[in-house]
Amino acid sequence: MSHGRLHGLSIVIVGGTSGLGLSAATACQREGARLTVLGRDDAHADAAGVTLGSSVPLLRGDAADAPTVAQLVDLAVATHGRVDGLFHVAGGSGRRFGDGPLDRISDDGWQATLEMNASSVFLSNRAVLQYFLRAGHGGAIVNVASVLGFSPSPTHFATHAYAAAKAAVIGLSQAAAAHYAAHDIRVNVVAPALVDTPMAQRAAADPVVLEYVRHKQPLDGGRIGRPGDLDGAVVYLLSPESRFVTGQVLAVDGGWTVMG
Repeated sequence: MSHGRLHGLSIVIVGGTSGLGLSAATACQREGARLTVLGRDDAHADAAGVTLGSSVPLLRGDAADAPTVAQLVDLAVATHGRVDGLFHVAGGSGRRFGDGPLDRISDDGWQATLEMNASSVFLSNRAVLQYFLRAGHGGAIVNVASVLGFSPSPTHFATHAYAAAKAAVIGLSQAAAAHYAAHDIRVNVVAPALVDTPMAQRAAADPVVLEYVRHKQPLDGGRIGRPGDLDGAVVYLLSPESRFVTGQVLAVDGGWTVMG
């Protein structure tokens, strides 16, 4: 009898109550993981059938707040006895704060965007790595970056603080992968292109952007990605199947990075 690819593993998800994180939480739960989730709102999760707060402990709070992240790891250990993996997906667009082309980024836009997308990853990764080292066992970390961190779109997605933050996620992840490999700790990155999430509502409603995406992401009819498109990659990188994989950036992008 199959128990699932993540059977019995204690997985912490930072940003697991909507979009990519919620989809991954559903997939991980289906594969037998024992979840602990940090998020801001569980309404989407209830609709998807992931019962947060009962079988899946939910901590509501800000992923960029160090005490909250530390509390999340403690909650996972208290509930499930250990932590085996982290999936960090929390982040967001900084447009409303002043992100944009470099000459137009406000100070607030820069700081807010990096806090959401880079500082939050630093905090969760540090907390989980400290736990792994204390516990004396290995584990898996999967961080979400973006193709914009290494494959820019000059016209339609000129948010340069966001691109810088996602590039920082990649650099941090690869440096950590190298440093902690001897401890059997794996750190990998999933880099999506445009995916239909609450953050992407502006782009998803723009006919010009949709036509651009049709050529830039030509797989499966030239569509915007769906959150579920990343689930297989996340499960694989968290599971023992990827025990010999670390420091990698897996673009799940419909062809974005090979289309020029």
